[in-house]
Amino acid sequence: MVDRAESRKLEHDIRHALLHDGFALAFQPRYLLSTRQPIGAEALIRWPHRKRGLVSPALFIPVAEQSGLINDIGGWVLRQACREAARWPSPAGISVNVSARQLLDGVLIDQVTEALALSSLDPERLELEVTETVLLDISPDVLLTLAALNDIGVGLAIDDFGVGYTSLATLKRLPFTTMKIDRSMVRALPRDREDAAIVCSLIAIAQALGLGVLAEGIETPEQENFLIDVGCESGQGFLFSHALSAEDIATCLTRPRPA
Repeated sequence: MVDRAESRKLEHDIRHALLHDGFALAFQPRYLLSTRQPIGAEALIRWPHRKRGLVSPALFIPVAEQSGLINDIGGWVLRQACREAARWPSPAGISVNVSARQLLDGVLIDQVTEALALSSLDPERLELEVTETVLLDISPDVLLTLAALNDIGVGLAIDDFGVGYTSLATLKRLPFTTMKIDRSMVRALPRDREDAAIVCSLIAIAQALGLGVLAEGIETPEQENFLIDVGCESGQGFLFSHALSAEDIATCLTRPRPA
């Protein structure tokens, strides 16, 4: 939490970064768990500030959301992520987090269309991650946006499912293609029996709805083995790799990591 004066300074610096190419992307690789084959990556925004050093997204994203600059940041991330992914071997995909503001302000369709057109990336190689909290009070306009994205061919992932309170009825009527299991659910696997039971239930729900499943925050072989045993298809985490630069993720996806 930052005070008003600090928030104004950060807002000014965000505007400067947007105008002067001050942001960068890192890429968290994703793997097919059964083979450890890299299948794509999640785009992560980084802000190497000229005076502050590396600024945490937890600090500047709330300021960007409050000021409305999150739409500009989100558009930049989509364009840059699609541009990088177009260099990767097909069908490696890129996943991009989108904010509630992009959905609610009605800018997301145009941003996605522009990013795909500029990069010539196949829409099926782009996945948008929407946090569960966005869906708690979903509006007709958001429903139309999600349906339009689905029509374009873009994948839709529900992020942090199980952390919030989205009903199964809501999940069933939305055009999601992937369920992400939050790292908070993975952290204590497999020794925590309650978390293990919840993860098994989430995977069963996803399978019943025809959704793919990806677990984040995998850090130990024990977690990986448990997730494979209960039917989780893919995952990401420090067990496999830290976030990589654009150059390194391209190399990673070109030379698959052996099992």
